[in-house]
Amino acid sequence: MQYQVLVQNLPDGLFSAFVIGVPDLVVEGASVEEALNKAKLLLKERLAHGQLFTIEVEGPAGTPAANPLLELYGSLRDDPTFDDWMDEIANYRRELDAEERQREPTSA
Repeated sequence: MQYQVLVQNLPDGLFSAFVIGVPDLVVEGASVEEALNKAKLLLKERLAHGQLFTIEVEGPAGTPAANPLLELYGSLRDDPTFDDWMDEIANYRRELDAEERQREPTSA
């Protein structure tokens, strides 16, 4: 599993690491690496004694449904192949456009 961690430089020269989505998981370290390692260890300890669940709660009647595309927003941001995939789509689109231009009658 992957978690996002916000690391901040504190005024006293220490670094704090806050695990996003785990409200009370904040640690401090003398360096960024130490803070990240402490956060990782504490998170592993917590997960060893519990489980994470996702639950869904229906809103009041008449509440508009959520946009399903928003659930996917940002899901590929850390995928190292995303840019290659977008390049492939652009190349394919250019090929289709070139084929379409070849099929068009020329004006004389």
